[in-house]
Amino acid sequence: MTNKCIVLLCCALAVVPAFGAQRVAMRPRPYVDSADQELIREIVDLERQAREASLRRDAEFSQRTLADHYVAITPLGQVTTNQETIGARRSGQLRYEAMNITDMVVRVYGDTAVVTARADVKGHQLGEDFSGPYRYTRVWVRRSGHWQTVSYQATVTE
Repeated sequence: MTNKCIVLLCCALAVVPAFGAQRVAMRPRPYVDSADQELIREIVDLERQAREASLRRDAEFSQRTLADHYVAITPLGQVTTNQETIGARRSGQLRYEAMNITDMVVRVYGDTAVVTARADVKGHQLGEDFSGPYRYTRVWVRRSGHWQTVSYQATVTE
């Protein structure tokens, strides 16, 4: 039961990270041009939308933003697909009460963006509490002008 909850938690976290009043690293760096700064703002906004979608249990956001060959690695090392992630969201068995994203850093490499952050969540899956701190990495790729998540990995922290 615990393994199933961790898998579903990771599925949910895959579309979770965004923020309300959290910190985002957008410090100007000499090698980051204004176009990259705009791309960073786009990714930060997508992360915000992902957080809101998770709190509302909005599976359509996942449907729109997860690539066909999306893969997530759970804190237990299990691999999940986009269909499993979308199914977990649609089931309604996963409920978030709160989500706080901090220490977010966005790095842009052409049409690829890598996000790292900390997520402190409070929630339940099938009645089991999965609240706690996590760190995650998410990879976004821009295809035909649209950003999609291609990979996600979460780790439980203390």
